[in-house]
Amino acid sequence: MAAGVFSFKRFNIKHDRCAMKVGTDGVLLGAWCNVDTARRVLDIGTGSGLIALMIAQRNPRCLIDGVEIDRASYEQAAENAAGSPWGDRINVYHACFNEFSESIEHKYDLIVSNPPFFRNSLASPLPSRTTARHSGSLSTSRLAEGADRLLSAGGRFSIILPVAESSTFIEEAALRNLNCRRATRVLPNPDKSPKRLLMEFTRDPGMIENSDLIIELDRRHKYSDEFKKLTSDFYLYFLY
Repeated sequence: MAAGVFSFKRFNIKHDRCAMKVGTDGVLLGAWCNVDTARRVLDIGTGSGLIALMIAQRNPRCLIDGVEIDRASYEQAAENAAGSPWGDRINVYHACFNEFSESIEHKYDLIVSNPPFFRNSLASPLPSRTTARHSGSLSTSRLAEGADRLLSAGGRFSIILPVAESSTFIEEAALRNLNCRRATRVLPNPDKSPKRLLMEFTRDPGMIENSDLIIELDRRHKYSDEFKKLTSDFYLYFLY
């Protein structure tokens, strides 16, 4: 594998110029979100374009827009999209999401985001990494407001957040009639507490479908069957 390139089964991601590199959070969201009926998709904070490419692979009929505030990440996401088998279905925009959400007139059937979420941690000395990792550039309320504005009546909004941040976002979303209908707690291994929460919001109220996903079992790189099944279409080292 070349330096700065992460290879998946059907596409490669260059991420050497991106503020945030390819990571498990993005792979989880790209594999977990429900793409079945989506015709128009928005990836908020697309970074390297990873999630957009995963959705393009999973749904051969949808058109995908990615929006990214960091210029170097935007340029690399556009390059990754153009070099993929689905470049004609992915458009990447260099813009602040707040401005983007106010300028777009059409609606999206699916909106996804692996957003900045470290609200109280120390900022990185690299400005681009601070923007990518800290919610000062995109607050939970602005994210929920923009998703509400752009989501179609029957659409879905999927997001991954640290468990500690999830309650606040669920409350923000509920104020805009976005209801959490599916939630998966992500556990690093069976002996650790969940660190991330995958959530799907719709405009329809109802009970939440809760589940757990364990990544590794009793040792490093011994992955659970559930994790392998979820991500096997992407990771090279999962054969099925």
